[in-house]
Amino acid sequence: MKSSSPPEPRETTRVFADNRLLPILFGEHHAHLSELESALGVSILAHGNEVKIRGPDEARTAAAQVLDDLYARIGRGQMIDSGDVVGAARLASAVPKSEAAPPPGDPAYHVRTWRKLIAPRTPAQAKYIEAIRNNELVFGLGPAGTGKTYLAVACAVSLLYQGQVERLILSRPAVEAGERLGFLPGDMREKVDPYLQPLYDALHDMMPGEQVRRRMESGEIEIAPLAFMRGRTLSSAFVILDEAQNTSPMQMKMFLTRLGPKSRMVVTGDPSQVDLPAHAPSGLREAETILKGVQGLAFVRFDETDVVRHTLVARIVKAYNAHDAKLSKPKSRGAEDKS
Repeated sequence: MKSSSPPEPRETTRVFADNRLLPILFGEHHAHLSELESALGVSILAHGNEVKIRGPDEARTAAAQVLDDLYARIGRGQMIDSGDVVGAARLASAVPKSEAAPPPGDPAYHVRTWRKLIAPRTPAQAKYIEAIRNNELVFGLGPAGTGKTYLAVACAVSLLYQGQVERLILSRPAVEAGERLGFLPGDMREKVDPYLQPLYDALHDMMPGEQVRRRMESGEIEIAPLAFMRGRTLSSAFVILDEAQNTSPMQMKMFLTRLGPKSRMVVTGDPSQVDLPAHAPSGLREAETILKGVQGLAFVRFDETDVVRHTLVARIVKAYNAHDAKLSKPKSRGAEDKS
């Protein structure tokens, strides 16, 4: 009896008209195509301006959709990197699983700043951008590298760019604001600047340096430790509190009650990375419990699948989460008797 040969893998073909865009689309040594193959479990062969995609139906459709989206972005003058490729793949593969996931490249979720147009790289990031646009107060919770702070600053800069807010106020708690800071050389600003550097970095990624300097001098942009917020009412402003897991409950209440007319707030933090002294309660964790269900605010949660810094960072976060879950499991009766 003649054995039947395995069926040929199904194939999808894409032809791109502008050869000048293909080196950016494919990446150096076709690195972007390799990223897409790994992310979606497909095989991609590029020859000239033709790309053949092989693999399961849903994966092929997602890969073709990603290539079309990235090609269109490049055609509009946007640059892409490996993070954009992986992010677009995540969005494309999420579409069949959740009606809430936006299609890749949907301009409705893009954020325009002076320097660049920023697009979400995961469904949670798209949900986060949507929440910031639709709520006066948003909490972004999750591990490092998920874009919580970066996207919050992007939305803030975008509203300043459009003239919808008059000021940006970016704040962080300086956890070591006691003796250690006191022994550092310099004035108060020089002492706290190291804690605020990530906020400066995000701003300079989205605005020309001269714009940042001029607007900071005029007071349109303010970067300050949390303690400087006490006693103020923040009107017509976009206010961001970063690393909020390191606030005390009293500090968190103080900050949230600074919200004034025509203002928006975003609070970001990782509840699993509290740097407060042992047994000191976190204001972010308390706020999660107290404010659940309050109208006009939203909680958006990220996990290791939303990490966009480097694939290794996602694996590190996942490993730590598994370790923490193992430690938090109650011991069995037998194990307790033996101890």
